[in-house]
Amino acid sequence: MDRIAPALLLLTSTLLCGVSPTRAAPEVIGHIEEVARFDGPMPTGVTVAPNGRIFVNYPRWGDDVPFTVAELRNGKAMPYPDASTNRPDDKRPAETLLSVQSVVVDARNRLWILDTAAPAFRTRVSGGAKLVAVDLATDRVVRTIVLPDDVALPTTYLNDVRFDLRDGEGVAYITDSSVSGPGGLIVVDLATGQARRRLSGHASTSPDPNFVAVVEGHEMKSRPAGGPDKPFRVASDGIALSADGATLYYCPLSSRHLYAIPTRHLRSPEISEADLAAKVVDLGEKGASDGLEADDRGRVYAGDYEHNAVRRLEQGTWKTIAQNPEILWPDTFSIGTDRYLYFTANQLHRQAGFHGGIDLRRKPYHLYRIRIDAGPVQLK
Repeated sequence: MDRIAPALLLLTSTLLCGVSPTRAAPEVIGHIEEVARFDGPMPTGVTVAPNGRIFVNYPRWGDDVPFTVAELRNGKAMPYPDASTNRPDDKRPAETLLSVQSVVVDARNRLWILDTAAPAFRTRVSGGAKLVAVDLATDRVVRTIVLPDDVALPTTYLNDVRFDLRDGEGVAYITDSSVSGPGGLIVVDLATGQARRRLSGHASTSPDPNFVAVVEGHEMKSRPAGGPDKPFRVASDGIALSADGATLYYCPLSSRHLYAIPTRHLRSPEISEADLAAKVVDLGEKGASDGLEADDRGRVYAGDYEHNAVRRLEQGTWKTIAQNPEILWPDTFSIGTDRYLYFTANQLHRQAGFHGGIDLRRKPYHLYRIRIDAGPVQLK
C-alpha cells in the first residue's frame, strides 16, 4: 500500500422542521477567540497571510454582496484587490469575480481566488470558473487560469483549493462540491494551466446517500418556500494537504467520512480512473465537516457542524479541541504563522432555503481562532 502521511495513524421552527426544538446546549471545550464579526453578507472562506493579513470571501448566494472578496483592515472588510474586479460581468467572465467560494494564500505570498462562476448555485457561467492569483506585494492580479468546460462542468461548484509548489510552478487541487451533478477532484498544472478531473462521481467524492445531518437538533433538508422537502446532498467539499505533500485529504459535505489519496497518483495522467479509485483510503468517521486543514506537525483538522465543534486527528485518534454554542457551522479553516487555526462560523444551516423560505440567521457572523501551537503547511 502507498505510504500515507502520519496523520492517517437557534432554534428553528417546529412546524417547519417537524422536530422538537428541545436540545441541550453543547458542552464548552477549549477556548475560541473572536477575530472579526460580520454584519453584512455571510462569509465562507478565510485565509491568513504570513505577515498576518486576513482575507475573506462572500459567495453570491442571495445576500446583497457588494464585493465577493475582501481584506480585513482594522476590523473592516474592504474590496480586494479592488472594487472594479469585484463587479461581476457575465460578458467578461474571466476578468471579473462572479461568485467566490474560497481564498487561499500560497507559500509564495500570492492570494489565490477560487471563482465558482455559479451565483446562487445556478448553472455555471461558461468561461468564468477560474483561479485568480494576486501578488500580495503589489496587490495586483498576476495570473488567471480559466477551467475548461469539460473540467468545470455545467453542474460544477468549485469549493476549496490547496497548493503544492515544490516542483516548478506546482499544482493546485480543487474540490467540486456539486449539488446536482458528479463531485470530484480537479488537478491543475500551474505551469501550463492544464486541468483534469479525477475521481469524478466516485463514492469518495459523492454524497453519502444515507446521510442526514442533524444541526441544532433538527434534520437538515432542503425546504424551499412552497416546495416539497428534499434531501440535502453536497459532494466533495473539504480539502487539505499533508505536511509532506504526499497525501490529499478530502470529504463530501454530506458525509461523516474522511478520505485520503496519495498525491503522486492523483497528479499522474497515466493512471486510469479505475486504478486511481483503488488508491483511495477511507479513514473512517470524523463527524460531519465543511472545512478541513492540516498543520506542519502532520495533524488534520475538521469541523463538526452537527456538534458546534472543531476536531483534530492525531496519531489515528480524533479529539475535540473546541466546542461552543457560538460555533454555528464552522466553515473554512486557515492556519496562520502565528500558530492559530482561524475559521468562519456563518450559520449556513439557518438560511431560508432550509426553512421554508424563512431566514433564521442572526447577525453577526464570526471569524474565530484557536491556539494550536503549529504552523501552516507550506510546500514551496
